[in-house]
Amino acid sequence: MNQTELLEEILLLARQAGSAIMGIYEKDFNVEYKADESPVTDADLAAHKVIVNGLQHLTPDVPILSEESADISWDIRQTWQRYWLVDPIDGTKEFIKKNGEFTVNIALIEKGKPVLAVVDAPALGVSYIAAEAIGAFKDKGDERIELKVTRKPNKGLIRVVGSRSHPSPDLAEFVKQFEDVEMVSKGSSLKLCLVAEGSADIYPRLGPTCEWDTGAGHAIAEIAGATVSKLDGSPLLYNSKEEYLNPFFVVSALQN
Repeated sequence: MNQTELLEEILLLARQAGSAIMGIYEKDFNVEYKADESPVTDADLAAHKVIVNGLQHLTPDVPILSEESADISWDIRQTWQRYWLVDPIDGTKEFIKKNGEFTVNIALIEKGKPVLAVVDAPALGVSYIAAEAIGAFKDKGDERIELKVTRKPNKGLIRVVGSRSHPSPDLAEFVKQFEDVEMVSKGSSLKLCLVAEGSADIYPRLGPTCEWDTGAGHAIAEIAGATVSKLDGSPLLYNSKEEYLNPFFVVSALQN
């Protein structure tokens, strides 16, 4: 299966998971809490089942790492050259608040780099898709728009993705480098997609995330032409260490 065919299959699978999520979203649902106090709902588990079953059918020889089945030893994972990285619902807190800003994230990782991905926002009716061989796109169901980041100078009005109401001290310090800043607020991996689609210029992530939170959005942003890097400028890599926690990173459409 080539990248074009595979991407369409993954988009269909993400939307099937989205349908399962929305069936629960529109009703009352149970919320439980994991050991790290992060919430998990019936919808997370339903979407996980849809995605894992679908991926096992599509690519039976490719291993799967999902947030909801992440108990896989480093001894096993470090042998993986190619695998699926899945977050059945990124933005579970947004899901619980019912503000629509949650996503289904599916990314194909090859040698530590996301090379194909879908970010589907079922409550918003929009999907972001990307593959190295074909580019990045915003798909509204009846319309597909190619995403190509236009690099802009590091001056003038800079739109920064972050919390409008409660910016962290680290973020407040980071934005001091810009003369004129507009804060843009969004939940889940949609923050990376904002840079990809040109609705924001930079997304400094100066707080904790796990690899499944970022893999798909990373692919969308980078294939669209943004840079995704650690604070020292080196690439943000996946499955390169035992823990799943990402270092701080920056997604940028600004000129270096």
